Amino acid sequence: MATWHGLQKDVFPDQKMVAMVHVNKTMKKKKSSFLCLTATQRSPSRVLIHQVKQTDRNTFKKKEDWELSELKLVDAKSATAVEQHDFILQFDKMYHWSATNLKERQSFLTSLWKMSNKYLPKQKPAFLNFPEEWQTDVAPAQESAEVTVSTTIVDDTPEYMPLTEREIADLERLMSQCDFAYSNSEAFMETLARDLSILDGKNIHSVLAAEQQVEALMSHLENAISEADKIESQLNVYCDSIQHIQKSIVNMGKKNTTNQVIGKNNQVLLEELENIISQLDVPYKLQKALIEADLNSPNGLKEAIEAGNALVRAMNADLHPALVNLAAVQEQRKRFDKWRIKFSQSICRYLNNLFIHEGNKEFLSMEGYHHESRLTLPTLDTVHNNLKPYAPLMHWLRQMDRKAFTDLSKVYISSLQKRYEAVIRQFFEEARNRLNAGSLRRGKGSSQDISSSGLTPREGQNSPVTQRLLAQEREQWKAADETTDREKFDELLERALTQLEPMFLAEQKFCTAFFQLDMVSPTRSNTQSTLSSFSMQSPGSAVITTPSKEEAERKMEKYINEEVRRMMGELFGSLEPELMGFITYYENFDSFCCMNVLVRLGQHVMLAQDTGNFLSVTFATLLVQVKRNFDKFMTAQIKSIEETKPNRTIKCGILPFVDNFEDFAKIAEKIFQNAERRNDLEKSYRSLMSAIFEAIPRIGGDHQKTPHQVVIMENFHRLHALLSRLKIVALDSYKKEAKQRYQDALKAYVTQYFGRPLEKLNIFCDGIQAKLSQGVKESEVSYQMAYSKQELRKVIKEYPAREVKKGLDSLYRKVEKHLCEEENLLQVVWRAMQEVFIQQYRNVEDLIQRCYPNAMITLEFTIQDILVFFSEIAQSH
Repeated sequence: MATWHGLQKDVFPDQKMVAMVHVNKTMKKKKSSFLCLTATQRSPSRVLIHQVKQTDRNTFKKKEDWELSELKLVDAKSATAVEQHDFILQFDKMYHWSATNLKERQSFLTSLWKMSNKYLPKQKPAFLNFPEEWQTDVAPAQESAEVTVSTTIVDDTPEYMPLTEREIADLERLMSQCDFAYSNSEAFMETLARDLSILDGKNIHSVLAAEQQVEALMSHLENAISEADKIESQLNVYCDSIQHIQKSIVNMGKKNTTNQVIGKNNQVLLEELENIISQLDVPYKLQKALIEADLNSPNGLKEAIEAGNALVRAMNADLHPALVNLAAVQEQRKRFDKWRIKFSQSICRYLNNLFIHEGNKEFLSMEGYHHESRLTLPTLDTVHNNLKPYAPLMHWLRQMDRKAFTDLSKVYISSLQKRYEAVIRQFFEEARNRLNAGSLRRGKGSSQDISSSGLTPREGQNSPVTQRLLAQEREQWKAADETTDREKFDELLERALTQLEPMFLAEQKFCTAFFQLDMVSPTRSNTQSTLSSFSMQSPGSAVITTPSKEEAERKMEKYINEEVRRMMGELFGSLEPELMGFITYYENFDSFCCMNVLVRLGQHVMLAQDTGNFLSVTFATLLVQVKRNFDKFMTAQIKSIEETKPNRTIKCGILPFVDNFEDFAKIAEKIFQNAERRNDLEKSYRSLMSAIFEAIPRIGGDHQKTPHQVVIMENFHRLHALLSRLKIVALDSYKKEAKQRYQDALKAYVTQYFGRPLEKLNIFCDGIQAKLSQGVKESEVSYQMAYSKQELRKVIKEYPAREVKKGLDSLYRKVEKHLCEEENLLQVVWRAMQEVFIQQYRNVEDLIQRCYPNAMITLEFTIQDILVFFSEIAQSH
């Protein structure tokens, strides 16, 4: 009790203590403190939890404070009221406490429960292991006086009720009537007590005076009660009568409800039967059209299509599965099946004959086909227009009789395949004839060359081909020029590719619509139900089940494309061999045509809108083959360069592959101008240049008549010149390298063959240079016995001007023998030798002036004489 009052007085003078518990830390029993729960007296009230420590001087000191709202968890450690001293409070961290008194612990935790429910109804902390008997609004029995007092203070104190304005006004009016209300409160209270007793007496007199009126009121009430009893007895009589009527009405209502249900069921049954009949009924006129289909007349065809659609609707009627087992439905289904079989047989028989007739008629008409001035393919719109009216019947067969539909498709393919084979064969035969009509006929073969050998166009690809090779001699290379024929072939090839595309697309469009190739085949189930749904599946395969919509769409699109390509491949099976045969036919006469074909096919493949159709795939396949032919052609050119051997009996001159490369590049540039496949050409350019750059030094080293440097110099000079004229960007690096190799070869040739015409004089000067390098001064050189002035004059006398000119003339004739006339490099080489000779002369003169000053020693000829010697020798030859 003393602790409670001490805390209240010293620590919490402005707050009311609600509960208190003496605690220790769980692991530190010696350090004790008090946990106090307090509430502020001012509004709004605040509930706080304090940890208070008692000092050595028996004074209290706050250590920590927490708001009740900061409390997150209360763990009582036991869900039953057993002797458990420990408990946990969680604020910003966990606090483990051990109470010294169980009653204080229970009182403290119960107060926390009450305060949390009162002040934190929505955000109250979590109470774990909290006994149920503590979770009440009634305070438990408390032995400690402190807890009892605090609980009474908080829970039993009534809330303050302020006076209303009216009460305040009445109080002020009452006090204003008494002058001494403020000065003498006891007199004021006696006056109020006296007035109150007077009022009580008046109230009693009023009650006694009203006694007679009360008795009269009581008698009236008794009469009213008796009348009410009479009315109640009469109402009971009426109620009994009404109960009998109510039972009758209820029975009538039940019968009426039953009749309504029966009527409604009959109505529903009637509607269902009418629905079944309307869906399964086929009019007699349409039944007759199914059994005796007349497909020759327009009216008969119209009725047949209408009858087929009616049969499909009837067989796919949307009925409840339970109704399918009705005997009438089963009987009608059998009729449907008979009509379906009969109608399918009529369609198959008629369309089978129609397909064969159209194929034979078109095939026969090709026999009388006359070629126009411009190569064209005949139109096939007539056949398509004749077959289009029967498209709904093919769609019906696709849905109702898959086997018959497949058989008819095969008949159509086999019939129309003959027509297309004849058209394409005659088209390319005409193209070959037009090639033969030009210059190609001049001793180079005819259109019968391949056929007379017993080879098909495809087999003719393996026949020997005379190629124009870069390593061929110039006369043979020019004689094989086929520029005019190549342009004509390119025109015919472009015409063929352009004509094939509309014919193919027209047939593909017709077949897609006529045979519904753009739809996945529905498979009709002829089991116990006419309601079987159509499952998406390919012929002869299981039902396609897909995990996602996107994957299903991709598989469906892939299947449709494969079906279209398959059918077009069977119809146009002869297209690829005929087109390749036409290309191979011309390759037998001009191997350069592989470039034209590569460019043309590449353009058509790149411009194709639908890269997945059969024609695009065929062109792409041919393009791969043509690219291989192009690579073989380039490989043959490179091989011819690598295998070139020099003619050792004559001067080498310009090598054939260097001379022919300019024509080769001009032809290639003309063909590949603005072409998509230019990268292939540039790659081949680089391979050819590499082979040429390797072959020139090899051939120069093997040649016996022409020096190695001359072969390199002349050929790289020619190569640099033609690359400069061609202006091919991809060969710029090779042009620079060719120039460098030409200059290096020129320098090497001049160095080797010009040498040092003043040999002894040059040796004498070399000795002087050696002495100078050993440390001998220039002024002391003339005192050396071997290099005296007399020795220098002896050496100079051996090279008079006449002998020098004679030696240069001999050198000119040797250079003239080495160089070829067509490249015209003689003057270039002679000028280079002149510059070398002048440089040597200047070096000798400079050395004499430095080592023999004032000796008046000079050569017998001057630089001007040298220039005259070189000029006269060049003019004399």
